[in-house]
Amino acid sequence: MTIRIAAVLLLFAALAAAPAFVPPFEVRVLSLFCFWGALSLAWSILGGFAGYWSFGHTVFIGVGAFVPGLIVARLLDGGGAELMPLMVLAGGLVSAAFAAVIAWPLLRLRGIYFAIAMLGVAQVTGELSAAIEWIGGGIGLSLPDAAPAALAPEAFYHYVFVGLLALTVGVAAWVRGARFGQGLLAIREDEDTARMLAVPTEGYKIAALVLSAFLTGLLGATYGFSLGYITTDSVFRTDFSLNMIVHALLGGIGTVAGPLLGAAVMVVLTQVVLGEMLNLHLFATGALVVAMVLLAPQGLLGLWRRRARRGADGRPRP
Repeated sequence: MTIRIAAVLLLFAALAAAPAFVPPFEVRVLSLFCFWGALSLAWSILGGFAGYWSFGHTVFIGVGAFVPGLIVARLLDGGGAELMPLMVLAGGLVSAAFAAVIAWPLLRLRGIYFAIAMLGVAQVTGELSAAIEWIGGGIGLSLPDAAPAALAPEAFYHYVFVGLLALTVGVAAWVRGARFGQGLLAIREDEDTARMLAVPTEGYKIAALVLSAFLTGLLGATYGFSLGYITTDSVFRTDFSLNMIVHALLGGIGTVAGPLLGAAVMVVLTQVVLGEMLNLHLFATGALVVAMVLLAPQGLLGLWRRRARRGADGRPRP
């Protein structure tokens, strides 16, 4: 445990120090890792721990981004950069409230039915944001540049994403080790048996969805500020939901480190290795998913642990 804590502290120290030592492009790549790592881990609180895979988590990114956009456009007349922390918090809270509203009817569904229902919610919400003139998703909303004059914008948002990643890791680690997290794992393994053993399955599922939505909304609001201008197409994106699932699946479903590892692999692959070949990103994502399902269904962490156990047993490793 001490080694894990030390490794986490070292990781965040390196991320925090990066803007002072690496060029802007590498800073943006590290910011993307923080963004995707935090998103995938937030998704895993529901999808990985409880086993309720959401294909529509992008709805919370969109809601989280549009809340500060509407506050700026309708209440602050285009200003309010100094209120960014409060507006990001508002994005998270509204996303959590939206999740609480849809939780009761949707969480009565299981498996692929829940996944498709969440996808439908995301699609409908995105269409409404574009169709309702007051929301302005079709035309777009501008957000002020909140970066202080002393910092380059990429460095400022990098620090914010590092902070949100730290928050998400802390929350996910707490959930994983708490009674709440054990209850979610029991739901994932056998929900009916968990209910028979007095696990408050309905309350735990709702809490997991609301907590996951809150963290995702915070990230969506921050992402909106980093873009500076948002539309429905820029934040209600189906590929956001897909990427969260792929990162968690690649690294290891139901773990804290797995989504971070998956995000790191995919960000390096798409932004560095295939950075100039955008048309190959979806191909690479699909190929990795197929390979992981066939060769390592428990993800890279599961593959490493299996090989470590074989080595400890004294048997030759494959």
